[in-house]
Amino acid sequence: MTLPSFLILGAAKAGTTALYHYLRQHPQVCMSHIKETNFYALMGRPPDFRGPGDRDYINRFSVTTWEGYRSQFPGHTDATAVGEASPLYLYSPDAPGRIAEYLPAAKLVVILRDPVDRAYSAFLHLVRDGRETVTDFGDAIREETSRIADHWEHIWHYRAMGLYHEQLKRYYDTFDRRRIRVYLYEDLEADPRGMIRDLFRFLDVDETFSPDLSARHNAANVPLDRRPPLLPEVRAKLRRSFRDDTMRLQVLIGRDLTRWLGELSSAPSDVMAVPSSPAPGYPPAELSAVEAIQPPSPAG
Repeated sequence: MTLPSFLILGAAKAGTTALYHYLRQHPQVCMSHIKETNFYALMGRPPDFRGPGDRDYINRFSVTTWEGYRSQFPGHTDATAVGEASPLYLYSPDAPGRIAEYLPAAKLVVILRDPVDRAYSAFLHLVRDGRETVTDFGDAIREETSRIADHWEHIWHYRAMGLYHEQLKRYYDTFDRRRIRVYLYEDLEADPRGMIRDLFRFLDVDETFSPDLSARHNAANVPLDRRPPLLPEVRAKLRRSFRDDTMRLQVLIGRDLTRWLGELSSAPSDVMAVPSSPAPGYPPAELSAVEAIQPPSPAG
């Protein structure tokens, strides 16, 4: 029986679809037949999300039985690495424990995007698909709490899905950090081939293989004349709401996230007191910008 040796955990609208397709091209990698099985988040219960279009998307395509999950992978493969990509895993509080139970040796891959840009991209994705019921992004953010209460699926959780620190920490509390690889969307944009080579090394497959990176996958393309704007005041309010989580995140992963903070770059006092060793990631050592907010080492 073939089961994954690695999982792409998320985040949604941060490049996971591109990674899935790049990895599928590698002759030593076998990916699940469908992207986003959502198995370890939703296993054991048929999904019953109730937002616009949820029945035709997440409710229809999610895999929730063990038999269905096993069928996503060949019975036998010569592939060095077997994987799947379900961005819901990062967000789901249930997924880390289930992955630890069923795939205790799996490697875990995460790619994170500026949470404000990620939220707006998710909004545009739903506008593109004709599912978003409001045309103002600020109004959609204000409706998020009621939509969650009404059991709309996770893509509608524009702000909540961007609270990466609390999501990623669940995995660091469960797994050896050396088995978790964290990238930023900026890495994929600035140096896609360098990042993909690093990912191939992490998965112990031939890093010299060069996939076709020319296609853009799952971009939230909305024509400019139909695109609701991200107003400066909405961006600023969202930026403030993510501030503390982002400050904690950059300490947790050892990456400089100043660009995500905008003008709000000073660390809150409670973050100063949180001890953390930077997690392995890409690039392997980018500590200078976060060392200043790490707690000092004990004297002696």
